[in-house]
Amino acid sequence: MATIEDFLKLDIRVGKIISVIDFPEAKKPAYKLTIDFGPEIGVKKSSAQIIALYTKEELVGKLVLGVVNFPPRKIGPFESEVLTLGVPDSEGKVILITPGSPNAIIGGKLY
Repeated sequence: MATIEDFLKLDIRVGKIISVIDFPEAKKPAYKLTIDFGPEIGVKKSSAQIIALYTKEELVGKLVLGVVNFPPRKIGPFESEVLTLGVPDSEGKVILITPGSPNAIIGGKLY
């Protein structure tokens, strides 16, 4: 069972997607995201398998949650610096986890 101390080790922050490009080299359809996590964390890159439910155009400007303190992960030729969080829908397509308000602070920490 996880403890509160385990949870507190995760640094989950609000980020704003600032650019989205295709990631044709990925094994499964994905985008390369550039996400601004505010002045403390900065701009980070992430790979996300969210093509089924989101267009590139609708993602730009969207607020998301991401784990910013995992080590970078190599995905093919791309280095993903953060884990963008999502949950599956009934068909297994990824739904992004987003703050419930557009007023969430960029870089704000989940607690």
